[in-house]
This record gives sequence, C-alpha cells and structure tokens, in this order.
Amino acid sequence: MAWMTYISHWFDEDDWYEGQERAKMSHVKQVGLLAAGCQPWNKDICAASGDRFAYCATLAVYIYQLDHRYNEFKLHAIMSEHKKTITAISWCPHNPDVFASASADSLVIIWNVNEQKVVAKLDNTKGIPASLGWCWNAGDAVAFVPHRGPLYIWTISGPDSGVNVHREAHSFLSDISLFRWHPKKKGKVVFGHTDGSLSIFQSGSKNQKHVLRPESLEGTDEEDPVTALEWDPLSTDYLLVANLHNGIRLVDSESLSCITTFSLPSAAASVQCLAWVSSAPGMFITGDSQVGVLRVWNVSRTTPIDNFKLKQTGFHGLHVLSSPPKKKSCSSQYPTKNHHTSSTSEAVPPPTLTQNQAFSLPPGHTVCCFMDGGVGLYDMGAKKWDFLRDLGHVETIFDCKFKPDNPDLLATASFDGTIKVWDINTLSAVYTSPGNEGVIYSISWAPGNLNCIAGGTSRNGAFIWDVRKGKMITRFSEHGKNGIFCIAWSHKDSKRIATCSSDGFCIIRTIDGNVLHKYKHPAAVFGCDWSQNNKDMIATGCEDKNVRVYYLATSSDQPLKVFTGHTAKVFHVRWSPLREGILCSGSDDGTVRIWDYTQDACINVLSGHTAPVRGLMWNPEIPYLLISGSWDYTIRVWDTRDGTCLDTVYDHGADVYGLTCHPSRPFTMASCSRDSTVRLWSLTPLINPLQINIITDRCWDDIISNTDRAVESGAPPLLCGKVSRDIKQELEKLSGSLQGKKLRWFSEFFS
Repeated sequence: MAWMTYISHWFDEDDWYEGQERAKMSHVKQVGLLAAGCQPWNKDICAASGDRFAYCATLAVYIYQLDHRYNEFKLHAIMSEHKKTITAISWCPHNPDVFASASADSLVIIWNVNEQKVVAKLDNTKGIPASLGWCWNAGDAVAFVPHRGPLYIWTISGPDSGVNVHREAHSFLSDISLFRWHPKKKGKVVFGHTDGSLSIFQSGSKNQKHVLRPESLEGTDEEDPVTALEWDPLSTDYLLVANLHNGIRLVDSESLSCITTFSLPSAAASVQCLAWVSSAPGMFITGDSQVGVLRVWNVSRTTPIDNFKLKQTGFHGLHVLSSPPKKKSCSSQYPTKNHHTSSTSEAVPPPTLTQNQAFSLPPGHTVCCFMDGGVGLYDMGAKKWDFLRDLGHVETIFDCKFKPDNPDLLATASFDGTIKVWDINTLSAVYTSPGNEGVIYSISWAPGNLNCIAGGTSRNGAFIWDVRKGKMITRFSEHGKNGIFCIAWSHKDSKRIATCSSDGFCIIRTIDGNVLHKYKHPAAVFGCDWSQNNKDMIATGCEDKNVRVYYLATSSDQPLKVFTGHTAKVFHVRWSPLREGILCSGSDDGTVRIWDYTQDACINVLSGHTAPVRGLMWNPEIPYLLISGSWDYTIRVWDTRDGTCLDTVYDHGADVYGLTCHPSRPFTMASCSRDSTVRLWSLTPLINPLQINIITDRCWDDIISNTDRAVESGAPPLLCGKVSRDIKQELEKLSGSLQGKKLRWFSEFFS
C-alpha cells in the first residue's frame, strides 16, 4: 500500500503523459518510471530554456519542467523518434516551445515541446552532426556541423527554406568538437577543435582558422580538445574556452589574445564543461572531467571561489537555469549588474573586505550531467541537490527481472554493459555491476536468496555476478565470442544454468562450469526457458522458425518435440507457470503462438503486433493472462482462451524487450525498452470483478479456483497461483473475524 501511494504521488496522472488519449483509455495503468541516465558520449546533450531543461539518453530526450504549484521540476515529456544515437540537442532561443535534436542516422528533428510532437525533419544531413545550434539572428534556422565540417544552415520555413553551406566555415584542418553562435553579434560563430585551436567567423571581417591554441601546444602535433566554449553574455568579443588538459582561458576573439588563464588547484584536474551564471555577472562554473567537482569562479581572479565535490564520477555537461525554483528566502548577495561594463570588467573588492566576503555564491540552480549517466539539479546557493537521478541506464535495456525472494528489487540489463538493481520503492539504483561487458542481452536471478545474477553478453560469454560483493565470481566461455541472447537459471535446480547463442547451441551446465548437454540447432538460438513443472524440461526458440522441447533426463541430444508454424525466427519462449504442458513463443512474424505439449499442437495464434515480438510474460495467478512486448513500441495483454487482446499500451517510445512480475505481487509488472526506461504497471484494472469479490467477502470459490475452471470460456478472473493459495491457507488457520486480515493481505498482493 505504501509503495502504491508513493508511486502515485511521484508519478501523478497530470505529469508528462497527460493528454495521451490512448494511454487514458488503457486498462493497464503506468504507476512508475525509472528514467534513463544522460549519455556520456557526445558534447551537446544537455540544454535549458526558462523553466525547462532537457538531457538525452542514447535514443530519447527527457524534458523536465518547473511545476509552479509545487515549486519543483517534474518530468514533462520523453521525446523518442531517433533510431540511432542522439548526437546533440539545442533549444530555440526565440521560442521556448521549440528545440532541435540531431542523431547518428544523419537526421535532424525539430520538436514542439508543448504538443510533444515532431514539427519538421531533415533526414539527410550529409554527415553525422557533431554539434547543433540555433542561428540567433534567424528564428527558423538551425545550424549543424559534422566533425570535419562544413557548417550547414537549415532554414526550416519561408521562401528561403532548405539547407545551405556556410560560405566560409569549411575545409578545417582539425576535427570540430563543438561550435557556438554569438548571441548578440549577428552571424558571428566560433568552432572549437580537437587540436585545441579555435576558428572564428564573422560576416564582413577577416575569418580566423585554427588560432589561439594553448601556448604549450604551439609548434607541436599534440592534441588537446576544446571541451567547452561559451561567449561572454555581456561582451561582443570575449569568450571562455576550456581545453581538456590546458584548463580555462578567457580570450579576445578580435585581438586573438588571451586575457586571463585560470589556474586549477592541481595538475591532475581537468575541465569537461562550463557555464556562465546569468544571475551574477562575471561568475561562471566548471565541472571536472575525472571527479564530480563543481567549481565557482569570478573573472577577476584566476583561482576558484569555491569547490563542491558532488559525485565520485566526472562531469559531462552543465547548464545554469535562468528560471530556477523560487525559494522562500535567500540571504545570498551578488554583484549588481552594471550595464556599461562587460562581465569581464575588473572587480576589485574594497580593501576592508576579506576575500571570502568579496565574493558570494550565486543563487542559481545548475543542471548537472555526469559520466556515469547521473543527472541532477543542484542549488548552488543552498549547496544541496534539489534532486539527483543517479546511475540510470543510458542505452537500450534488454531485460528485467524481479529478485525471487524480494519483490522490491528489480534487476535490469543494458546495451551499456551494466546490470543495475533498483529499489522500486525509492526508484533508485542500489547496486551496479562493474561494467565493460559489452552488450548484456539477458539476465537471470539465482533461485531463492543466493543474491547472484547470471548474465549473457554479446562478446564476453556468460558470467555470474555476486550482487552484494559487487564482483564477478564465475565466467562461462563455451560459446566463444558468439553472442549469448538468453540465459536461464533453473527454477527447480539451482546448480543448472542454460545459455543459448548465435553459434546454434543451447548449452546446459552446472554453476561450476561442468557442461551437461550441448543441444545443436540448425541456426542461431535466441530464447530458452525451463519448465516450471518439470525440472528436466527446457524449450528453445530458433532462427529456423521452430520451437523445440528437450528432456535433460535422457542422454539424447535430439528434441522431444519440434513445433512448426511461425513464418519468421522465434525469439523468446515461455512455459506457463500454471498450466502444465502449455508454452508460448514470440516471433519476428509479429505473432505469439500458444502450444500444447501434450497435444503436440498450436492451440492459438495471437495476432495484433505489427513488428517482431520480444517480451513475453505469463501472469503467475490468472492462467489465461499473457502479456507481450514488441518492436512496434506496444505492450499487449491477451486472453489466451479465445485470443482476444484485452488492452494495448502505447507509452514506451521504442521497442519493448523485457517484461516481468513477481509472484507475490502478480499484478505489478515491469517493462524495459530501447527508450532506456523501465516502467512499472498496475494490471489490477483487468481483474476488477475479482477485487470486488474480495472486498464484499464472497466465498472462496468466487476468488480462488483450479486452472481447469479458470480457463473455461467466459469464466470470470480467478486466482490459481501459489501465493493466493498460501493466503487462503493462512486465513483458514485463524479464528474469529478474518475480513480485516483478508483485506490487508490481499491489498499487499494486489499492490
């Protein structure tokens, strides 16, 4: 109950998915979301405008907006249209409802934030945009540049619409890290290069290419990439530049001279990002690349005013909000803006003041993005986090599984090479695997309370990770460098683990590495699942379109059954936990098939998905209820008795891969997707009649039954699983009035 109350408050219906009419019609209700982290690969992946800020994971842009009722930022939208890695985003300086994003598939998209839709697309950028920025002198033009140039300008609408190449900004000698338009001087633009130099272009002036390299690099071939560039907001000529190894400089873009070189506390410190603080002229902040140290500076002194260590991992991006949450009171003092001087004017403190009194910390909020994917909003004046969403996945999440002995812990496996274990009460990651495993396609918890997870990877074989100790304790290499698409720890025998691979083998081994069986298939094997009723039976899904069932108690390497019928490769297979001999399979033909092992037949075909099926999950209490997830971005809920689709959920913004629930909370489901999110769902609206029977204290026959009766055509939903039967047995042991206990126990069961 507490969990549901918390989730409902945190993710209310008036949040980001408000207005999605199809979601409102859904019987399945989203009750929680584990947001993705910020990607650490590209530079311009964080942006802010007024009371909004945005960051991007690999394939989706997350937009947060200040909720003025509660004076806090809430997730407003998730934009996911790109099919390959997003490389840059930029907010329109003239219209806070519009921003642009670019991606590795040579695509630029213009979005309307309020309407949460695509306004325009440019689908051939003639190279991957490395940096993106709106043209400050034109409201409907956005510029982008590949690493080697040239600078392209896309005029989105009007008589001059189309893409043009900047007349001078091309033929660079060094790759471009990023570029920035001047916010006031029309047409002025600066490029930062990987060799540490700058290129500056201004209409009517002599263009300067590859100038102002740090002095220590002059005459050498060494590279020291420009990591950050920001024009002085109160000057037409001054520019803050950060090089990864040579620190921060304030340069004059007209005289091509260095005005000030700022000193970092140690030679080991390096700057990854910087931002001016608009509320305090002359102040700026920087984020270190190796450790999460935020430094506050004033241009009138060469050393930091203050340093805050916010995280162990380094910064990746920074943005200062111009419209931060209002505070009830704020005692911070900051310099009064003088409109006749730039923010780089000398600011000499009165001699009667100490150094600490001369400068005060700016009352601003900073969006902080970190190399480990963490994203947070830091209150510099109060020196505290307004919120920190730590350790989110930054890539496709391929699998998710609840811990067998703890329904509050959910493990996820990602393309980013990590497994994370989440506490779904706090929506935070409590454990993260060491990483560097390549792609992790599949995970499986050890049975019971062993606190271990088995994982299957794209190139590094399989492994067992001890979650509490935080280290890998076993590795399996029988598949060589071939990808392992599925790994399954036996439900009935904790010593056995199955893996299936692109090499065509399903291998059964003991946890100490002793191979028991190698089942050869004619093509890649994508899925396997242990029968929950027979410890020696396992099913596989193969690229040859067939489902096979093997019996481990014999020495034969041939399948007992081969089920044919799919017209494309079979991916996952799942045995029913309640109906012996019943299993399902999902295929690239877009269908789910239900097979009866005892009849050697397909007893139903579930059609409705418009793309390959990946996620599959039987409900552990309602024997006919099956859930599937697809590359068509949807989750479908099926009544397998007659093949009816009971509900279709559209909330994910990309392919749905994993589906899971815990037996002790059978109506709370988790799903994971290529949109890098994990979403939590309540299935209880699907079984409202059952809840009413419990509340009104109807007889047990109207609540719990055997599977034969439950799967009769037209029968109302009835519970058939172990947990509901355990509740009934415990209640029958008690005497007196039992309705209170019954309601309490079932409320936890349905939560």
